[in-house]
Amino acid sequence: MPRPAAPAAQGTFDHRMAAFGSDDAFLAAALPFLTEGLAAPGEPAPVAIAAPARLDLLYDALGPDAERIGRVPHTDWYTGSAANAVARAAGHLATDAGPGGRVHLLMEPDWGGRAGRSARESAEWLRYEALANLLFAPFATTALCVYDTRTAGAAVVAAARRAHPHTGDYTDPAVLAAELDAVPLPEAPAHALRLTGAPEPAAVRAWAAGQGLAPADAELFGAAVDEAAAAVGPVSGALLWGAAPECVCELRATRPVADPLAGFVPPPAPRPERGQGLWFARQVCAYVDVRDDAGGSSVRLQFT
Repeated sequence: MPRPAAPAAQGTFDHRMAAFGSDDAFLAAALPFLTEGLAAPGEPAPVAIAAPARLDLLYDALGPDAERIGRVPHTDWYTGSAANAVARAAGHLATDAGPGGRVHLLMEPDWGGRAGRSARESAEWLRYEALANLLFAPFATTALCVYDTRTAGAAVVAAARRAHPHTGDYTDPAVLAAELDAVPLPEAPAHALRLTGAPEPAAVRAWAAGQGLAPADAELFGAAVDEAAAAVGPVSGALLWGAAPECVCELRATRPVADPLAGFVPPPAPRPERGQGLWFARQVCAYVDVRDDAGGSSVRLQFT
């Protein structure tokens, strides 16, 4: 998705959070927020991205204003990884927001689906929530992230409070990202294929195809590894392991990445394209884990 054009003046990204355990509590948080958006000067209509049942609740409760609110089922908005959600939000600001990114967005990730399917996946979404404070800081966007405690669960809600200002538990996004990075990744298996230097895309593609990835997916995986290697290099070696659908490559680089936003900042191109480094890799892989250490860094890419 295209990166939204930077506004002329410093933005005031307003990142709010509401947790609820009933339909009435949801409406008590959502209706004033959407009414605020409708009254905001210089803004397009607010958009609610939520579970279909909650969109129906909003439609019934809003009365005459119902047709003025954009309504998107969260299963249509959140269709991939957390990094894909960054791209989707950036694309919306570029094409549909008012000057400086002005728009009210009510946002509910699908905690009953991909976002909540594992602790690993939930951690990626919480990283995205935290980094959103940095990624969208230049824009005058107002976002209300809503959490249904009946599906998201108490642990997710407690962690999300640390990713949202004004909750009393807010933690600096870089600190929160570092905490997530401190969780050890599973060790590479002993039978992993070991390569010297940066792996050639054709070699990765052939290996992935041999592990059962479809030709188009093997092509994407090879390109993602090549883009990541170019972004973090020089690369001294790599490991390959797994089988379709979960093929993994871990790159070893000689220098640290030292940037929690690496690969999350949307580039100008409208689609993931070659030459976009870690952004490309994050868009086409389920997970891209960057870990710095005393000897440089490791970058682990998992295709799905």
